[in-house]
Amino acid sequence: MTGQGGGAAALTLDRGSPDVSALRLRNPLGHDWRERLADLDLVVDLGARIGSREWFRGLATCTALCAAALAFTPSFGPLPAHSTTSLPPAQWAEARALAISPLAYGADTGRRMAPTAAVEPLTETPERPSINLVATLGQGDGFARALERAGVAKDEAATVAEIVARAISLGDLKAGTRMDVTLGRRPNKAAARPLDHLAFRARFDLKLAVARVDGALVLQRTPIAVDNTPLRVQGRVGSSLYASARAAGAPAGAVQNYIRALSTRMAVNRDIRADDRFDLIIEQRRAETGEVETGDLLYAGLDQGKKETRLLKWASGGTSQWFEASGVGRTHSGMTKPVAGRQTSAFGLRRHPILGFSRFHKGVDFGAPYGSPIVAATAGVVEYAGRHGGHGNYVKLRHGGGMETGYAHMSRIAAKVGQRVRQGQIIGYVGSTGLSTGPHLHYEVYRNGTAINPLSVKFTSTERLAGSELARFKATLSRLLTVPTATAIAAHDKKPGEDHAEAATAKPGRG
Repeated sequence: MTGQGGGAAALTLDRGSPDVSALRLRNPLGHDWRERLADLDLVVDLGARIGSREWFRGLATCTALCAAALAFTPSFGPLPAHSTTSLPPAQWAEARALAISPLAYGADTGRRMAPTAAVEPLTETPERPSINLVATLGQGDGFARALERAGVAKDEAATVAEIVARAISLGDLKAGTRMDVTLGRRPNKAAARPLDHLAFRARFDLKLAVARVDGALVLQRTPIAVDNTPLRVQGRVGSSLYASARAAGAPAGAVQNYIRALSTRMAVNRDIRADDRFDLIIEQRRAETGEVETGDLLYAGLDQGKKETRLLKWASGGTSQWFEASGVGRTHSGMTKPVAGRQTSAFGLRRHPILGFSRFHKGVDFGAPYGSPIVAATAGVVEYAGRHGGHGNYVKLRHGGGMETGYAHMSRIAAKVGQRVRQGQIIGYVGSTGLSTGPHLHYEVYRNGTAINPLSVKFTSTERLAGSELARFKATLSRLLTVPTATAIAAHDKKPGEDHAEAATAKPGRG
């Protein structure tokens, strides 16, 4: 049986089946009740289609979920627990008799025990008879101030500082010096503790202590024996001069200074080969207490087979530089401009601004502000310093090889006759003394007594030692070259019967 109309459902009867269960409901949309249940949306957006059937269904779902959450909410009431059994009277009395601090504060049971009648309150807390502490001298700190921070009274700290100053200048104490301080018993709590004992390392070779003897503070000196034998390190350059010298035991700073010293005589990266042997002699102090302190590099040597470089650090003319074994020092090339200013007058014939007639100008003038520093154009010795006619305040330097330089019209002279000055060292200040119309520097250069144009001069000067100074230089060099190497010292320090093979065998990079 079929219905008419495109939208009607159809019911068919299968006549070939004996069972009425063969009847089956067919939906032209293809949905049955399971599919409709699966399509049911319980979680509905309550912000859309408000008042519709779907909206009320979602509201019901939300209400049910909230009710379920409230139903499973735990109770906020106290939970029953097992209560501790109270102590019988006899045990309680026993616990009171054992009322030491842990029991008084609860200990394991949680009960706070009261003290017995045998416990009496103290009228005042007891004090330690002495206090030991360490005070450290800070950077830019004062000795007395460091003691005050440690608890020493101000007047007593000043007294201790005066006592220590008798043995060493307080300004010579290095920052970081540790002082062991012992404070004694004070008469009352309002007073500072008295200083009973103070001990510290004042110098590498001296220990100082201040102790209270019969009520008075007494200074105690303890000298420390120091061996000043320099440290000598030798070895083969190998693949790296720096690495080999460090492996041989030379300090990092000394190795850097060694390379700088060699660079004044050669190109280190190009001229030094792997088979060359280095030789360093370094200042070293060894205290009997075991401390070792290294200082500056004294000697720099390099053995290259047919060529040997030997450099000794020597102070000459107020400055230290590296001199060769023959006494030849640093070589200076060129000249430094004597003042920071612009040239205002050239060398040669000109009309004098004051005298009013033409005459030969033996130098060049540099205009500069009053008081500007004037420096030596190159290293030399002061031959003249003082008033010099129209030059006013005048300084003349002798440089060797017949070369001399002059500096005129200074406001103030900063050099003395006979003084050795280095290149760039201040020798005076710009002024307008003598025949001058304003602050400037008149600069002259002489060769064998004849004035020449300073701007045309570019000469090279080499410093050399001579006379008694050269003799002292060579004696010092000879003494340093007798210093044994570090490996030889180690072998000598071994006790008889010990194996010397380790001391005689050099480490990698060591000679």
